[in-house]
Amino acid sequence: MAKKRERLEVIRDILKVVNESGNSIKPTPLLRKSNMSTKRFNEYFTELQKKELVKEIITKKGKEISLTEKGMQYLNKYSIIKEFVNEFGL
Repeated sequence: MAKKRERLEVIRDILKVVNESGNSIKPTPLLRKSNMSTKRFNEYFTELQKKELVKEIITKKGKEISLTEKGMQYLNKYSIIKEFVNEFGL
């Protein structure tokens, strides 16, 4: 059985999808690529908006999601922590 993702991993995964999509993605593809239920995704997404890690932009094509500077910082710091943990086998 696959290991359940931890909260910080889920947040990283959502932010990573946005970043890898050229820092602009529509909500539905983000939901699909995040690999979680709509309800769970909406809970995380609301939290990410409140914490100003992502922002919703209204364009001619509709709503798009992009990372804020704070969201980019989260991704960078997460990778540093992950490297540290792996280096020491924790």
